[in-house]
Amino acid sequence: MRMLTTQKERKVVMPHLNTVTKRQKILFPILLTLISLLLVPSAGALIAMLMLGSLIRESGVTNRIAQALQNDLLSILTLLIGLTVGATATAERILNPQTLLIIALGLIAFCFGTVGGVLVAKLLCWVTKGKVNPLIGNSGVSAMPMVARVSQKVALEVDPTNHLLMHAMGPIVSSTIGSALLAGIFLAIWG
Repeated sequence: MRMLTTQKERKVVMPHLNTVTKRQKILFPILLTLISLLLVPSAGALIAMLMLGSLIRESGVTNRIAQALQNDLLSILTLLIGLTVGATATAERILNPQTLLIIALGLIAFCFGTVGGVLVAKLLCWVTKGKVNPLIGNSGVSAMPMVARVSQKVALEVDPTNHLLMHAMGPIVSSTIGSALLAGIFLAIWG
């Protein structure tokens, strides 16, 4: 990110986010689910589950369920996933050439995603005459909230008052929704 951006670009302060009404927060998951069901029915389950969590949290009616989903259930599921992956991650599986190739290709894809995202954000910075900080471009890597924190950290190194965290979360959410839709398209094509 530092190699692809100038000091001036990293200092770009993005405007404050618009306030979102409660009605918009509730309508967004409902409308996105309906639209995705119409356009890509095979992605319906993925999008619906993602949006159901958002709807439960934003409705305000199910606070106990929302807290359980965000805390206890999430911790239990993380533990179970860690245990199952760890139990099957034997040396024979991890240290075989195919697995190492997949890991290397994943790392290369992650690097290209970061470079591509920063370059597209630089283009947006140029088009908007400096209203978009190119550092948020690395956040288009799907389901990786840590990259938003990296954008924030690099921006704060240049300007301690420049907070990009919430701006960087937008591309993450967009790429997560886009990945689910693409998975649905792939399922529809190749079954």
